[in-house]
Amino acid sequence: MLSGRRLDLLDPSPLDIEIEDIAHGLARVARWNGQTHGDFIFSVAQHCLLVEKIAASLEPSLSREDRLFMLLHDAPEYVIGDMISPFKAAIGEAYKQVENRILTAILQRFSLPATPSRRTLLLCKKSDRAAAFLEATKLAGFTEPEARRIFGGPAGSNDFAEQLSPLPIEAAQERFLERFRRLEGGS
Repeated sequence: MLSGRRLDLLDPSPLDIEIEDIAHGLARVARWNGQTHGDFIFSVAQHCLLVEKIAASLEPSLSREDRLFMLLHDAPEYVIGDMISPFKAAIGEAYKQVENRILTAILQRFSLPATPSRRTLLLCKKSDRAAAFLEATKLAGFTEPEARRIFGGPAGSNDFAEQLSPLPIEAAQERFLERFRRLEGGS
C-alpha cells in the first residue's frame, strides 16, 4: 500500500489497514468493469457513498456505526478489486472467504462489530441492490425492466442524481475520506 503497510490477504491484520489506502484504492476501482457512460469511471468509492446515502434514506435513524458499515461494505475491494456477481459466484466460496476476512479486519480496525447484526446486513443488501439498480439504469445502459429483473427495483427515494455523476479519481477519493471522517467523528 502507499502508506507503507503490507496486508496479508489470507490473514489480514487490522493493524495493517489505513483509511487513506482504502480511499485511494476504492477511488481507482471501476464499478461495472468501467462499462459506464461518462468521461470518468464510476468508482467503488462512489458506490459506497451511494449505498450509505440510500441506507440512511431508508432508515433515517440509522446509527453512526451502521452508517460506517454501509460506507465500508465493499472496502475489501481496495485490494482485491470489484468483480461482477456472476463471476464471484463462478469462483465460489474461496473468494467470499478472502473477502470476508479482509472485511472483518477492516471493521475491527475502525472499532465496528466484526459481525454486523442481521438487520444491518439486510439493510446493506437492500441498499446495495438499490444502488446497483440505479447505477445499471443511469450509467451502465440497462433498461429498467432488465435491471428490475436482476436487481429488483429502487428502494426508497430515487433522487440520487448527484451521487450518480462519475467523478475524477481525486474527487471520489476525497469525498469518501471526508464522509468517513465525518462519520468517524460522529456527525
